Amino acid sequence: MAVSFQTKYPLRPITNVSRTNRPSLLHVRVTCSATTTTTTKTQPNREKKLVVEKRFVSPPLSNDPTLKSTWTHRLWVAAGCTTLVASLAKSVIGGVGSHLWLEPALAGYAGYVLADLGSGVYHWAIDNYGDESTPLVGAQIEAFQGHHKWPWTITKRQFANNLHALARVITFTVLPLDLAFNDPVVHGFVSTFAFCIMFSQQFHAWAHGTKSKLPPLVVALQDMGVLVSRKQHGEHHRAPYNNNYCIVSGAWNKVLDESKAFEILEMVLFFKLGVRPRSWSEPNSEWTEETDLSSSQA
Repeated sequence: MAVSFQTKYPLRPITNVSRTNRPSLLHVRVTCSATTTTTTKTQPNREKKLVVEKRFVSPPLSNDPTLKSTWTHRLWVAAGCTTLVASLAKSVIGGVGSHLWLEPALAGYAGYVLADLGSGVYHWAIDNYGDESTPLVGAQIEAFQGHHKWPWTITKRQFANNLHALARVITFTVLPLDLAFNDPVVHGFVSTFAFCIMFSQQFHAWAHGTKSKLPPLVVALQDMGVLVSRKQHGEHHRAPYNNNYCIVSGAWNKVLDESKAFEILEMVLFFKLGVRPRSWSEPNSEWTEETDLSSSQA
């Protein structure tokens, strides 16, 4: 049996490419097979080739249309905000009518605290499990993987573009609650929790912003720990990428990281289901941050 290989492109190591000068990612797909020759006349020769297909995937540019808001995005954000305002109004009006102030306020605070925890759990899950083919959340998983490669793009997204996916979820979740309940305590929790979840991507974007370019009020809230800080979230984008998942206030990050809560969950899932999280793998090019070339060249 004779074995031969043919290549469409020569395979050579890529060297001397600085990290800040790479305009795009190189994706290589290799199909490998062999030419087989036998002495039996009844079997024909089978010839296959080693083919290397090269394609480049560039990071989004600052003026990329995918970073712009559309009217559909704006309508979903408007719908989400409407359901939030309705829930908040029911909490306030119901509280005034029943002379309840403390209970709705405490419920609202609980919603704020649990929204931070919820954002961390969800962020951990889509960072570590599934892919673009996962039902319902595949697009978000793919987007978060891209975010690890090009974190700066979130600061280029327009407001409604950044929030519309969560606004859609909030609309379909909160609207039935608005119609079903009038309890001011329930709506104290719902309105605050839903507000923090819907706007968590904006808090996330601010955590990637430059201090001098952020509104002073946002910087003050970050410094007070009301919103997740730039320094704290910056730790999430450093190897091994397995900490500081919470993106509302970040208050739960220290608790979750020091208790190794996510590491325990990962072990349970691995031993029960045999699924490895991405954070266990050696950080590779898909998790290595690229520089914003458009900004560096400006």
